Amino acid sequence: MTDTLTIRRPDDWHLHLRDGAMLQAVLPETARHFARAIIMPNLVPPVVRGDQAAAYRDRILAALPEGMPFEPLMTLYLTEDTDAEDVAAAHASGLIKAVKLYPAGATTNSASGVRDFDKVRPVLERMAEIGLPMCVHGEVTDAEVDIFDREEVFIDTILDPLRQATPGLRVVMEHITTAQGAIYAQSGGDDLAATITAHHLIINRNHILVGGIKPHYYCLPVAKRETHRQALMSAATSGMSCYFLGTDSAPHTDANKEMACGCAGCFTATNTMSLVAEMFDKASALDKLEGFTSLNGPAFYGLPVNKETITLTKGDPVEYPDKIETDDGPVTVFEPGFPLHWRVV
Repeated sequence: MTDTLTIRRPDDWHLHLRDGAMLQAVLPETARHFARAIIMPNLVPPVVRGDQAAAYRDRILAALPEGMPFEPLMTLYLTEDTDAEDVAAAHASGLIKAVKLYPAGATTNSASGVRDFDKVRPVLERMAEIGLPMCVHGEVTDAEVDIFDREEVFIDTILDPLRQATPGLRVVMEHITTAQGAIYAQSGGDDLAATITAHHLIINRNHILVGGIKPHYYCLPVAKRETHRQALMSAATSGMSCYFLGTDSAPHTDANKEMACGCAGCFTATNTMSLVAEMFDKASALDKLEGFTSLNGPAFYGLPVNKETITLTKGDPVEYPDKIETDDGPVTVFEPGFPLHWRVV
């Protein structure tokens, strides 16, 4: 039985750091274990231009504790007014690694996102030309579409037609939550990939709703049926290179999570590696963990694999804090509902 595992230092290919006091508090939780992370641009106001991404990167680096190595991989927020040449220049300089597509109204701070996809075609065509990936929050926002069907409908009605109309566009389907999403991610060869979160490997919709509403399990895309969770586990542990870890760790203060209309997001930065190792161990797939957390993402983004390693050991249950204290208020750490035996040493 394996009780020690050494892997290349992992990366997080979907991370929310926020700004200000929240950034100061949550950044060390990621940088403790992860070498790099794709940083989400949905601040208020959003990061839409190269100069804004550079300024945000500088704030992140200024907040990083001394002696803690970490590289923020910046992104731009796609709007209907995005300048394709500004995007290309930011990419050519090495500043950004992706552009983020939010359908308007799909999730936290997405009001500036895209409503008319025809208006962003010139940007997408330029991205295809220069090989710049597009990270996609894949849900439609039509009121008549059930929230549990919005990912599948987005793939059929928006993502697939968009990809067909823009040959060569490289796409990351972020935080997939359905069997349909997992299957579709395999269909695009080297130009298509999908991230999977730690919490979507663990919870289904019953965890959110049975026995009372659990606001700290509420996220978008919302967790689906158990059959979909099982499909995500099969995908993550398959060894296929199109799947890799993107935590979508999304800190909100308890006051904002537990209010009458609470915010969506699970904060997993603190215990991600324990969560994922536990689930891969349960699936007898620890030999696939390094690919999922450390190898497949760099391969898709054309970046080198980290030279450093981390070691995980299995033993007595790991004690994590219930909350991270910030100057904005406490943030609850995701609780899987079972003991975690794997720790980073």
